[in-house]
Amino acid sequence: MTPEELQALEKEVAKAKRIASDWASKMHDLVEDRLPAAYEEIPELAESTLKACKAWAAANEKLKQAKKALAA
Repeated sequence: MTPEELQALEKEVAKAKRIASDWASKMHDLVEDRLPAAYEEIPELAESTLKACKAWAAANEKLKQAKKALAA
């Protein structure tokens, strides 16, 4: 793996983390500001948050494996 490819993976992880954090923030805002009245928003918001967190986890694992392969 080239340094450029590793850097691209690092950017992918950072972007995925930002997106997951944005969804988590939306969940927080729902809990803090709009519940219980906005309870119907929970399933869609939770699903989007979970999807974003899984995307981050996958990208992060890919980066870890790439770093491990370079160290070997």
